[in-house]
Amino acid sequence: MPGPSRAPWLWLAIVLALPALVPLLSAVAALARPDPATIGHLLAYELPRVGANTLWLLAGVGIATAALGTALAALVALCEFPGRRVFAWLLVLPLALPGYVLATVYIDLFDYAGPIAGWLRLIDAPEPPPIRSRGGLILVLTLALYPYVYLVAREAFASQGMRALEVARSLGMSPWRAFRATSLPLALPWIAGGTLLVLMEVLADFGTVVAFNYDTFTTAIYKAWFALFSPDTALQIAAAMLVFVLVLVGFEALTRRRKSFASVGHPNTQSIPLGRTRWLATALCGLVAGVALALPAGRLLWNAWHHLAELDSRYVEAALNAVVLAAAAALLTTAAAFVVAMAARTRPGLASATVTRLATLGYGLPGALLAIGLYVPVARSSTWLANATGLDPMLQGGLALLLVAYGIRFLAVAHAPVAGGLLRVRPSLVDASRSLGLNGIRLLRRVKWPLLRGSFATAALLVFVDVMKEMPITLMMRPFGWDTLATRVFELTSEGEWARAALPSIAIVAVGVVPVMLLSRRSQHAS
Repeated sequence: MPGPSRAPWLWLAIVLALPALVPLLSAVAALARPDPATIGHLLAYELPRVGANTLWLLAGVGIATAALGTALAALVALCEFPGRRVFAWLLVLPLALPGYVLATVYIDLFDYAGPIAGWLRLIDAPEPPPIRSRGGLILVLTLALYPYVYLVAREAFASQGMRALEVARSLGMSPWRAFRATSLPLALPWIAGGTLLVLMEVLADFGTVVAFNYDTFTTAIYKAWFALFSPDTALQIAAAMLVFVLVLVGFEALTRRRKSFASVGHPNTQSIPLGRTRWLATALCGLVAGVALALPAGRLLWNAWHHLAELDSRYVEAALNAVVLAAAAALLTTAAAFVVAMAARTRPGLASATVTRLATLGYGLPGALLAIGLYVPVARSSTWLANATGLDPMLQGGLALLLVAYGIRFLAVAHAPVAGGLLRVRPSLVDASRSLGLNGIRLLRRVKWPLLRGSFATAALLVFVDVMKEMPITLMMRPFGWDTLATRVFELTSEGEWARAALPSIAIVAVGVVPVMLLSRRSQHAS
């Protein structure tokens, strides 16, 4: 049984987990001080409109990503067709393109003043539907987010043996009917989990919906704060948004508990030849890879090349700011994840499980909700302390609060690899090392660190990339004049400068490609 000396890990983890409650409590507390006029306006006009928009977006992107991700995963995991091995990792790479970067490309290309529409008018061809519409937004978010479903569904299909399919075929079922009767039902919990993750990303999205001028809860929070200068209104909108968040988090937790299935036979070692339809499978995978990856990457490179003259000190400063923020957040968040994981390892039980769940809750909170829910109570506390003591603690400004917000948002990202790495450090190995006289720093450096450094590097890299791409928290909480690549993309797209946004966008994509390729490679080996 763990001794009392291990309790400090739990207490330290509690301290690190408590800030995750602040945004939730501040959003709920805003409902206790309602302004009748404001609440009446929100209930009559704002909330029904943004609520309906958000529901339409969740439904459209959820259905589209589930269908597309599952179809691609089934083809790659179960079937044999030309180019299958290449598409297995190529279809993951769109994860490196944030939705708002993909939006800049598609609006630049397909807007009325863009080259595609201009060329179609030149040859008197019918113009495509307007890209800046709900359908265009659903298309862009689907192309950006389908890999979440594709990855988990591919693993689920590849983990199943061929025996169930063979038995179904021996009963006279067609390949499609056998797939629907065996493989698909077994993979449904995983597909549902990936789709719920997509829905949480859609709910949290800010940059993409702003580019399409499509109002959701995140844009309403931003406008209430920066256009109406009303933090209370922003918090009340955040409280309404919290209902959506809690529903999705509840479904995600339920799905995780039910995400299990029994493999029938050995994992797949051979694929089903498709025969005459093999080229249709190649065409489908090639089309998705082309519109989600090749076309955006090519257009970004083209635009960046033609705007290289704008690569001045402002861009360099924004890039350095982004790297500094991402590196500091990666280091601090990974250290916090280690503390939370150690608390669960050394003091297993209900308390540590509750602390772990609370500490990792922030990943389910949209950035806009987290930013306003964290900033407002801290700013008011700072004002109260200044009035009470005559000293300004300056809690609401600077980079410290921004790093705290990053930590709340991305601690779950770092926790998974760090907690997995700790499983490699067996208690028997630690006991044997202590019997040989290794304790404290020497034990950590010579025994634990060699087993943990790979997990630490993975956690830090994932957090680094997420912070580089993150927009709403940085935009709403950064100190005045502290621009990053993501905020630079926002400024340019807000001015309609879609082509000029390619320079900061291509830098963000370049940073995100490396971990996505590592993820794809690890997923393929696991399969």
